[in-house]
Amino acid sequence: MELTLLGTGTPEGLPRPGCPCAACAVSVGSRSRAATAVLVDGALLLDLTPGAVLAGARAGHSLAGVRQVLLTHPHDGPAVELPPGLPAAGRVPDGRELAVISGHRVRAVPMDAPGTGYEVTGPDGARLLYLPPGGAPAGLAEQAGRRPYDMVLMDVLGRPEALARLRASGAVGPATDVIAVHLDHDTPPGRELERRCAAAGARAVPDGTTVIVGEYRAVPDLPRRTLVLGGARSGKSVEAERRLESFPDVVYVATSGTRDGDAEWAQRVGLHRERRPGNWRTVETCELAALLAADGPPLLIDCLALWLTDAMDRAGAWDDAVWAESGRQQLAGRTAELVAAVRATRRPVVLVSNEVGSGVVPATAAGRRFRDELGRLNAAVAGECEHVLLVVAGLVTVLKE
Repeated sequence: MELTLLGTGTPEGLPRPGCPCAACAVSVGSRSRAATAVLVDGALLLDLTPGAVLAGARAGHSLAGVRQVLLTHPHDGPAVELPPGLPAAGRVPDGRELAVISGHRVRAVPMDAPGTGYEVTGPDGARLLYLPPGGAPAGLAEQAGRRPYDMVLMDVLGRPEALARLRASGAVGPATDVIAVHLDHDTPPGRELERRCAAAGARAVPDGTTVIVGEYRAVPDLPRRTLVLGGARSGKSVEAERRLESFPDVVYVATSGTRDGDAEWAQRVGLHRERRPGNWRTVETCELAALLAADGPPLLIDCLALWLTDAMDRAGAWDDAVWAESGRQQLAGRTAELVAAVRATRRPVVLVSNEVGSGVVPATAAGRRFRDELGRLNAAVAGECEHVLLVVAGLVTVLKE
């Protein structure tokens, strides 16, 4: 089954008409995107958009052989003019199956938002799932016992939790080719778009790209261990969460603990919890080595700076005399245990830590000790990670990949 993506943007396209934002300003030329529309084997058109005939011609395909035009979502604004020779556009009722004269079978998949998804099975048996903008399947019970889709086209960046649900149900497997469509101006084009898609195990392609469903291709190689560094309010925690939000059953490891009577701290913790996907499980602990050694779903550890604070408390490392007598040795042993656990872990893990080496030199010996030890810990953990990122002002720089 051959697909040509006539467009890969939101219904408004990219750049959005009249939008002054930075992402729209640079979405020109090869980075511009028409509204998403997909031509299947020259016979089936999923979504009808303005300029579909011209987009097909630019991609080297004619729409003269189209036998069925299906819509996935309500089209706002004036009706799209139907090009001469194309059959009338329509939508298949949820749960119903349509047989196309070209040999394709199309089943309408109910969505949790306005719109219809389509499962397309080609004459060769290849299976495609195409979802509307902002939509996710309302139920996946019918997927039980079936093999994963060969390809999924969906709003990966807008609905990452939908991809997590598809993975949890077995609809998306390790070899499924996931392509991000309905792309909007929320993510800058270019390297940032590629990086965010790769973190979800997906890819983005330019308008006019032709792909073969079921054809072997290397899926994105997701790193097992990632360290995300950044200063206060840099966006490092958001970036860490983004790297796992499209995967199911994530364990969020909070090293912050609780602070009785501190309302401001409780509010910070609450905001973090509200931001996480509802299917994540939270564990509050500083016993990281045991978690890293155990089998299980991916871990998000936030953060190493608070873990170090706890480790220094236990070692009495804030007191100069204790530090000189036994604290240094105790802390070194605990740090070495953590680094060894990161090295040996078999489960995916994203670790967050503060980058404090660029600020003002602390005024106290204990403050300088913490800064130095955190710098050493960050360097040691970074050495055991395949991927290291630095977040500054919400922008990500890749330090190691």
